[in-house]
Amino acid sequence: MKPDANEIDDMIVREKMQAALEYQNEAWADGVADGIEPEIIADAALALAMRETVRMIGEEGAEAMLESLRERMLAGEFSPERILQ
Repeated sequence: MKPDANEIDDMIVREKMQAALEYQNEAWADGVADGIEPEIIADAALALAMRETVRMIGEEGAEAMLESLRERMLAGEFSPERILQ
């Protein structure tokens, strides 16, 4: 069965997310290797992400994104103990 356009779009988004996470992991590892504390790396990454998000979609859009992230965090999506199937 041939995938429809929505399935293809979802696959592309997942592949881009995986690539972005790999870039972030490399940057994180480089920072730690240079002696930067993980908390500082995390703060800098979040600050940059929020600046860019506000620039792209405005403060209300960024606030909505933060609320979505908060809900996902409380649901355990980012927990290191979470098992992906």
